[in-house]
Amino acid sequence: MASIVLKRTGQKMPLVGFGLWKVNKDTCAETVFNAIKAGYRLLDGAGDYGNEKQAGEGVRRAIEAGLVKREDLYAINLSLWNTFHAKEHVAALARKQLADWGLDYFDLYLIHFPITLKYVDPGHRYPPEWFGDDGKVYLQNTPMIETWQAMEKVVDDGLAKNIGLSNCQGSLIIDIFRYARYEPQVLQIEHHPYLTQEPLIQLCKTFGIAVTAYSSFGPQSYVELGAHKGAASLLQHSIIAEIASAKGKSTSQVLLRWATQRGLAVIPKSNNHGRLIQNLECNTFDLTPEEIKAISGLDIGLRLNDPVDIDSRLAIFA
Repeated sequence: MASIVLKRTGQKMPLVGFGLWKVNKDTCAETVFNAIKAGYRLLDGAGDYGNEKQAGEGVRRAIEAGLVKREDLYAINLSLWNTFHAKEHVAALARKQLADWGLDYFDLYLIHFPITLKYVDPGHRYPPEWFGDDGKVYLQNTPMIETWQAMEKVVDDGLAKNIGLSNCQGSLIIDIFRYARYEPQVLQIEHHPYLTQEPLIQLCKTFGIAVTAYSSFGPQSYVELGAHKGAASLLQHSIIAEIASAKGKSTSQVLLRWATQRGLAVIPKSNNHGRLIQNLECNTFDLTPEEIKAISGLDIGLRLNDPVDIDSRLAIFA
């Protein structure tokens, strides 16, 4: 299985994983079990997705069925949500998430957003999402250095093998490198042909940070949320369709291969078993340099997952 070697630990992270965002809670356990059965060895989840216990049940069933051992799952990735950035809450949340998954450790633990919101006790509401009980957004003054040092303690305590970032830009990454004992091993970003973020990817290569792309199909994931911002479907774009036809592949496979061939990991999700298998097989062909250039040329800087759409004080990409 094609993989990326993480710089600090030497652990191999598969290039193609299974993302758990919007995986239906009532079918999540079965979907995760089937994903593992199909060959997925990277699972990407988050407390904000609200399906951690069900995903963990799918992992438990796969292990009990003899499909895999825990160590065969090269990367189970989880994210620290915005309301748990204070130093006293980071490890506590990691332990809760591990308990929900039924695991002893995560392979990778990420800071979901460089945003700190007012703490919400999990006993009161979990996942806490973006808002207080009154529907308003409440910020909290926790600096990144405090959160990152607490993340490093998560590694020291054996709760996670690797730590990283998500939705962070260059200036913040550079700042973290100034004080980090354990440097970020992975950066997870929105990445598709409408938002290529090439300078950020190049910075990560310079620092030896692996990059994982989410929302690889662009607007498709946001249509049902009414948040696709009027963008045309990449899955039906003429350039993508022509390449797919020439290769005898699906447009989704072309979009995924555009990323993996350039060294990025991808974490597509699907509640459909056929597409789940199809996505995993995206590395069975190569694109020409001209095809990669043509796809990259679709970049229009369209960011679909932007917290500023929730509150103007959350303009982390400004």
